[in-house]
Amino acid sequence: MVVGRAARRAGRKAAVTESFGPMRAEAALDLLELTDFAWHDCYAEIAPPDAVVEDILVVAGGDLTMLIRAARAAVEDFRDVRLSADAVRAEAAERP
Repeated sequence: MVVGRAARRAGRKAAVTESFGPMRAEAALDLLELTDFAWHDCYAEIAPPDAVVEDILVVAGGDLTMLIRAARAAVEDFRDVRLSADAVRAEAAERP
């Protein structure tokens, strides 16, 4: 079943708001929507898989500049973003 753009945005809103805060959430959601367009152009898929979006958000760490860089990197080669996100997760797991 294909999920529309508005539904994807709504589904991402809570996680994006938690990561970026209510003042920057809409800008972050706009960027993720642009990422969907780029993903479609590159891979002929409607949007990146949820795991890729999650990795983008982890790498961004609530910073819009990093979100832009992570989204671009994910479209170019999502495996690089996966490795970066895994490193962030591992570092967070090591902290008490």
